[in-house]
Amino acid sequence: MEGAALVVVSLVIGLLVLAALLALVTAGGKKTQGAEEVTGAGATDNQAVNGEVSEKGPGPKKQKQQQRPRKEKAQQHTFTHQLLAATLKAHSGNVTCLDFSSNGKYLASCADDRTIRIWSTKDFLDREHKSLRANVELDHATHVSFSPDSRAFITCLANGETIRVFKMVKKEDGSFSFSAAPEDFPKKHKAPIINIGIAETGKFIMTASSDTNIFVWDLKGEVLANINTNQMTNAYAAVSPCGRFVASCGFTPDVKVWEVCFSKSGDFQEVARAFDLKGHSAGVSSFSFSNDSRRMATVSKDGTWKLWDTDVEYKKQQDPYLLLTGKFEVMEPCRIALSPDARVVAISSGSNITVYSASKGEKEEEFCNVHSEAITDLAFDVNCRFLVSTGDRAIRVFHNTVGYRAVIEEMKVRLKRATNEGMKERLRQQIADSQSSLDSVYAKKD
Repeated sequence: MEGAALVVVSLVIGLLVLAALLALVTAGGKKTQGAEEVTGAGATDNQAVNGEVSEKGPGPKKQKQQQRPRKEKAQQHTFTHQLLAATLKAHSGNVTCLDFSSNGKYLASCADDRTIRIWSTKDFLDREHKSLRANVELDHATHVSFSPDSRAFITCLANGETIRVFKMVKKEDGSFSFSAAPEDFPKKHKAPIINIGIAETGKFIMTASSDTNIFVWDLKGEVLANINTNQMTNAYAAVSPCGRFVASCGFTPDVKVWEVCFSKSGDFQEVARAFDLKGHSAGVSSFSFSNDSRRMATVSKDGTWKLWDTDVEYKKQQDPYLLLTGKFEVMEPCRIALSPDARVVAISSGSNITVYSASKGEKEEEFCNVHSEAITDLAFDVNCRFLVSTGDRAIRVFHNTVGYRAVIEEMKVRLKRATNEGMKERLRQQIADSQSSLDSVYAKKD
């Protein structure tokens, strides 16, 4: 009996020891599992829960990995120069085109922010530069051009590849309201439009695309003529300031000029070939007319720019005269601007601008890194006081000091030749006025 009792006691003690061991093993397993859940072992750092990234789980390493990197704001491009008259800032997108009104009072600019801005040129030298905004609904404008009476402007629509007309109505407080025409021009171009223009005579509108097409329209949106330039591609096209000519350049090393002919009663007749500018050895990137269309300037990929006398009897097969050739450093894209009085030539190459004397062909001013991107447009105002450029969100306005110096030199030459006392007095006054303007520019910067 005692032996049997001893066996029973031993079995009980063994069972108790075994139970204790099992309890310890189970507790250890739960502890290990809990540790895995805390450290994230067996799961990815960015665990998706219902398609979203789980933010659970302490630990500095995991929290650091889930923080989104901050986006640094783009640094605004700064540019300073002694001859910088103003920087116009209002657009929230890159400015693509500029145009001065024929009365010299306004500058229009368009950008990819779906707006056109109208600036007053009399405010250029003020500290603040206000502008009026016209919205481009459901699209954005790539080009803008004033009407001859400065009461309307046309824009080229980027997505629509067509023309929209805006009327400007002056309010009692001097500001303007803008209203778009009920309908846009019909879409005719099959390639992107590279430029537009309105004839100063008010008789036609020109649009040119990057293929080989130029369309001539009446003001109501009816096509008058379609010109095939036969240049493989068009690089640039424009209407002459006198309103008689349409010209284009492109892949070929020449500039082609046509006359848009109307009858005495104002009816459209035809587009006739007028003359060509030949002399470059590579494709022409851009060209520019003087205000009276008697001079033209061209810039080519061959690294040269040329000034031409286009005051010729082209109907008698007389060719334009080459006046001078200059060299420049080619950085695409290139644009050229001839001042309205044909005294100054400005060339943009990449984001740089170089200004030359049109009488000597010598470089007189250079502005480097004017914009953060390549320059998209370059133009002189109608009074030859300013040179304006754009290539990003800002519009740079420069004093045309080269023009002032050119006037002074030209008037001094005329003064030596003058025999009439009245003429001499007028020339002395012009010299004094130009010298005063030139002195004031440098005086403000000193």
